[in-house]
Amino acid sequence: MGNRRLANWLTGVTCVLLAGMSAAQAQPIRFAVAAEPYPPYTEKQANGEWKGFEVDLIHKLCSEMKAECEIKEVAWDGIIPSLLAKKIDVIFSSMSVTEEREKQIAFSKAYYDSVIAIVGPKDASVKKYPDDLKGKTIGVQNSTVSASFLKTYYKKIADVKYYDTQDSANADLIAGRIDLMMADGTAMAAFVKTPDAKDLAYLGPVPYDPIFGKGVGAGLRKDDTELKAKLDKAITSLLASKDYDDLSEHYFGTSVKPAF
Repeated sequence: MGNRRLANWLTGVTCVLLAGMSAAQAQPIRFAVAAEPYPPYTEKQANGEWKGFEVDLIHKLCSEMKAECEIKEVAWDGIIPSLLAKKIDVIFSSMSVTEEREKQIAFSKAYYDSVIAIVGPKDASVKKYPDDLKGKTIGVQNSTVSASFLKTYYKKIADVKYYDTQDSANADLIAGRIDLMMADGTAMAAFVKTPDAKDLAYLGPVPYDPIFGKGVGAGLRKDDTELKAKLDKAITSLLASKDYDDLSEHYFGTSVKPAF
């Protein structure tokens, strides 16, 4: 191969490689939220757009990272497998940071925190644990820290009913098919204010247990260290901003800033 032909060939190869790199860099970051509604964190509108606290955070984080992003919906039970199969890049769906999950995936810095709470009829009372839950039928969404807590401590003293979606658990509590429900406290505080839940009340937080984890973080593949570093930096900046305080106040009427 002559020098001129070799130079032309190398130039062509370089252009192809650079084009490939540019295409890879141009790929949007795929943020996944659970397909089922989880207000006030995520909720799909009739026009197909998503709204909610976490949706607003996604937009602000992507702006901070100067990155193009898109929101994907994935069934909650399949959200970690989808991440590991590289169908999505980031889980951003109220996933608590727990030791069990950290065996499979990495987490960003926590971007919010919430207690676990009990919801039930307005005339119910839950003050003593575990006494006030004995013999009760308790609803909980599967694959959550609340479900892990109930499996660990209450499967022998209460009838625990597991649901694929929080919506299904909510519906059964409204209909009186279960006695109580355990879930994220801020989500439950919003739920009891809805018209359908007019006969229900927020019965208080569950005492903290290590099973509940250390706040809520974004889930990533363990080898996506560069993306994790960028996301951690953007979260740190957002947590220190007035924007975060304003969003927290707007959606919850209080701060959900993590202490972790």
